[in-house]
Amino acid sequence: AQLRESGGASVQAGGSLRLSCAASRYTSSTYCMVWLRQAPGKEREVVATIESDGPTTYADSVKGRFAISQDEGANTLYLQMNELKSEDTAMYYCAARWGWIGFCDRRMTPGRDLNDWGQGTQVTVSS
Repeated sequence: AQLRESGGASVQAGGSLRLSCAASRYTSSTYCMVWLRQAPGKEREVVATIESDGPTTYADSVKGRFAISQDEGANTLYLQMNELKSEDTAMYYCAARWGWIGFCDRRMTPGRDLNDWGQGTQVTVSS
Protein backbone atom coordinates (compact mmCIF):
# COMPACT_ATOMS: atom_id res chain seq x y z
CA ALA A 1 0.00 0.00 0.00
CA GLN A 2 1.08 3.57 -0.63
CA LEU A 3 1.17 6.02 2.26
CA ARG A 4 1.18 9.77 1.85
CA GLU A 5 1.72 12.22 4.70
CA SER A 6 0.50 15.80 4.79
CA GLY A 7 0.03 18.62 7.24
CA GLY A 8 3.61 19.50 8.05
CA ALA A 9 4.37 23.20 8.45
CA SER A 10 6.43 25.79 10.28
CA VAL A 11 4.87 26.88 13.56
CA GLN A 12 5.75 28.77 16.70
CA ALA A 13 6.52 26.92 19.90
CA GLY A 14 3.32 26.23 21.80
CA GLY A 15 1.33 25.83 18.61
CA SER A 16 -0.50 22.83 17.19
CA LEU A 17 -0.52 20.83 14.00
CA ARG A 18 -2.40 17.81 12.75
CA LEU A 19 -0.60 15.45 10.44
CA SER A 20 -2.49 13.11 8.15
CA CYS A 21 -1.42 9.92 6.44
CA ALA A 22 -3.59 8.65 3.63
CA ALA A 23 -3.20 4.99 2.72
CA SER A 24 -4.13 3.75 -0.73
CA ARG A 25 -5.66 0.75 1.03
CA TYR A 26 -5.41 -1.23 4.21
CA THR A 27 -4.07 -4.61 3.18
CA SER A 28 -5.01 -6.39 6.40
CA SER A 29 -7.70 -6.04 9.06
CA THR A 30 -4.93 -6.57 11.63
CA TYR A 31 -2.17 -4.01 11.57
CA CYS A 32 0.05 -1.59 13.44
CA MET A 33 0.22 1.99 12.20
CA VAL A 34 3.17 4.09 13.27
CA TRP A 35 4.30 7.69 13.25
CA LEU A 36 8.08 8.11 13.28
CA ARG A 37 10.26 11.18 13.09
CA GLN A 38 13.85 11.95 12.29
CA ALA A 39 15.65 15.17 13.06
CA PRO A 40 18.95 16.13 11.39
CA GLY A 41 21.83 14.29 13.02
CA LYS A 42 19.52 12.15 15.16
CA GLU A 43 18.27 8.60 14.95
CA ARG A 44 14.78 7.87 13.74
CA GLU A 45 12.31 7.74 16.64
CA VAL A 46 8.95 6.04 16.94
CA VAL A 47 6.60 8.77 18.12
CA ALA A 48 3.31 6.93 18.38
CA THR A 49 1.66 3.67 17.39
CA ILE A 50 -1.91 2.45 17.08
CA GLU A 51 -3.13 -1.11 16.73
CA SER A 52 -6.03 -2.16 14.55
CA ASP A 53 -8.15 -2.83 17.66
CA GLY A 54 -7.30 0.49 19.26
CA PRO A 55 -4.42 0.43 21.78
CA THR A 56 -1.91 3.23 21.41
CA THR A 57 1.61 3.91 22.63
CA TYR A 58 3.65 7.10 22.75
CA ALA A 59 7.26 8.09 23.13
CA ASP A 60 7.88 9.62 26.55
CA SER A 61 8.88 12.87 24.87
CA VAL A 62 5.39 13.39 23.41
CA LYS A 63 3.09 11.84 26.00
CA GLY A 64 0.30 14.19 26.95
CA ARG A 65 0.95 16.43 23.92
CA PHE A 66 0.44 14.19 20.89
CA ALA A 67 -2.48 11.95 20.02
CA ILE A 68 -2.60 9.28 17.33
CA SER A 69 -5.92 8.31 15.80
CA GLN A 70 -7.33 6.89 12.62
CA ASP A 71 -10.36 6.79 10.40
CA GLU A 72 -10.46 3.28 8.97
CA GLY A 73 -13.31 4.16 6.67
CA ALA A 74 -11.14 6.84 5.09
CA ASN A 75 -7.91 4.78 5.30
CA THR A 76 -6.35 7.73 7.10
CA LEU A 77 -4.05 7.98 10.08
CA TYR A 78 -3.67 11.18 12.10
CA LEU A 79 -1.24 12.70 14.56
CA GLN A 80 -2.54 15.63 16.57
CA MET A 81 0.40 17.56 17.95
CA ASN A 82 -0.17 20.17 20.65
CA GLU A 83 2.17 22.29 22.75
CA LEU A 84 4.85 21.92 20.12
CA LYS A 85 8.45 22.46 21.16
CA SER A 86 11.56 23.23 19.13
CA GLU A 87 12.78 19.69 19.80
CA ASP A 88 9.77 18.37 17.88
CA THR A 89 11.32 19.73 14.69
CA ALA A 90 11.83 16.78 12.37
CA MET A 91 10.66 14.98 9.28
CA TYR A 92 7.61 12.94 10.24
CA TYR A 93 6.80 9.65 8.57
CA CYS A 94 3.89 7.29 8.79
CA ALA A 95 4.41 3.57 8.38
CA ALA A 96 2.43 0.37 8.51
CA ARG A 97 2.86 -3.20 9.55
CA TRP A 98 0.20 -5.41 7.98
CA GLY A 99 -0.54 -8.39 10.16
CA TRP A 100 0.31 -8.94 13.82
CA ILE A 101 3.91 -9.68 14.84
CA GLY A 102 3.41 -9.72 18.60
CA PHE A 103 3.95 -6.07 19.39
CA CYS A 104 3.05 -2.58 18.22
CA ASP A 105 5.19 -0.05 20.03
CA ARG A 106 8.52 1.79 19.93
CA ARG A 107 10.26 -1.44 18.93
CA MET A 108 8.79 -1.17 15.41
CA THR A 109 11.79 -0.88 13.11
CA PRO A 110 11.72 0.17 9.43
CA GLY A 111 13.12 -2.51 7.22
CA ARG A 112 12.50 -5.21 9.81
CA ASP A 113 8.97 -4.76 11.12
CA LEU A 114 7.33 -2.21 8.82
CA ASN A 115 6.00 -3.03 5.37
CA ASP A 116 5.18 0.38 3.98
CA TRP A 117 6.04 3.99 4.79
CA GLY A 118 5.56 7.38 3.23
CA GLN A 119 7.87 10.10 1.97
CA GLY A 120 7.52 12.24 5.07
CA THR A 121 6.25 15.70 5.95
CA GLN A 122 8.42 18.38 7.55
CA VAL A 123 7.53 19.94 10.89
CA THR A 124 9.54 22.95 12.00
CA VAL A 125 8.95 24.54 15.38
CA SER A 126 10.56 27.87 16.12
CA SER A 127 10.98 29.26 19.62
